[in-house]
Amino acid sequence: MTTTETTTETMRTVVATERDGPPLSEVLARPGTRTVLLAGSKDPNAKLTLVLLDGYGAAFVVKVPTNGESALVVRQEGELLDAVRQLPIGRLATTVPQPLGYLDAEDLPALVTNALAGTPMTVRYHGWRHTARRRRVRADFAAAGAWLAELQTRTAGRLAPVVLLDDALDRIGSRFADHPDLPKLRKRLAGPADRLSHCATARTVVHGDYWFGNLLVARERRATRVVGVVDWEAGTLSGEPLRDVARFAVSYALYLDRHVRPGHRVPGHRGLRADSWGAGLVHAAHGSGWFGAVVRGYLVAAAERLGLSGYIWSDIVLAGIADVAATADHPDFARDHLELLVRLTSPDGGLAP
Repeated sequence: MTTTETTTETMRTVVATERDGPPLSEVLARPGTRTVLLAGSKDPNAKLTLVLLDGYGAAFVVKVPTNGESALVVRQEGELLDAVRQLPIGRLATTVPQPLGYLDAEDLPALVTNALAGTPMTVRYHGWRHTARRRRVRADFAAAGAWLAELQTRTAGRLAPVVLLDDALDRIGSRFADHPDLPKLRKRLAGPADRLSHCATARTVVHGDYWFGNLLVARERRATRVVGVVDWEAGTLSGEPLRDVARFAVSYALYLDRHVRPGHRVPGHRGLRADSWGAGLVHAAHGSGWFGAVVRGYLVAAAERLGLSGYIWSDIVLAGIADVAATADHPDFARDHLELLVRLTSPDGGLAP
């Protein structure tokens, strides 16, 4: 048995003693254990993600809820991960966190999983001029698309109409009921929503937040490969595959100008300047330059693989932006996507039906 397997078995024994296991504080205080706070959140259902290290590196990950609402989400993620790993997903099983059990975090359940190997795609993305280089960006999209294609192919189920945009608009209507532009937005998006609803795809496992920050990658044989996908709290066993397809493209485009001062040109992207919020996403949605071509090619390939026409690629972009506005935990982040959607679909926005 390898050291990693031994560590996993030890932790499984620890967390299996009770429904919520021993206190988290006791585990953190074990001799030789070091703790790294990987992520925190200010969202309403905030959680802390801890990585516990031993002498051999990352041993396991603990997701700690901070209130009753986030505790429910943590429980649901653990149940989903367990269910996904029971499916015939083949080699992808090693890329999905293995739920080991729970610890007691002041009467709230803290989910324990194994730690996956790999480098977060965010490290590459924010590296020096990474997104300015066409070859590197193509490699990222190819890796994300390949992993998603395998998951969706292995878990494909019944056919159902594409209602991603319709559902998002309904949730936006409830979430931002007083927004003055909602009536005109619904009218502008009636065409894309109708086109999508006349399409049908197989329902598949859906990650729910398939943005590049949740992907772990490695270089193998001169190619980039996704070796881990984390944070499944928004996932489902049977959902619309276009949701994950769109989320990766939307998130990747959103931060193109992150390291550029306002008003300055974004290196490697002719015609793109860091001006208003979401400039990179507008650039991609219009299919502008080589980056727009990469995004368009990724979306067309995914649509055709799912049995749809590649001509609806721009409708998928709009649906992806709307989905973020409808589902993002942070209200300001959601509202920013809504405002961007209004701007993109305006008569001078270039994507009006």
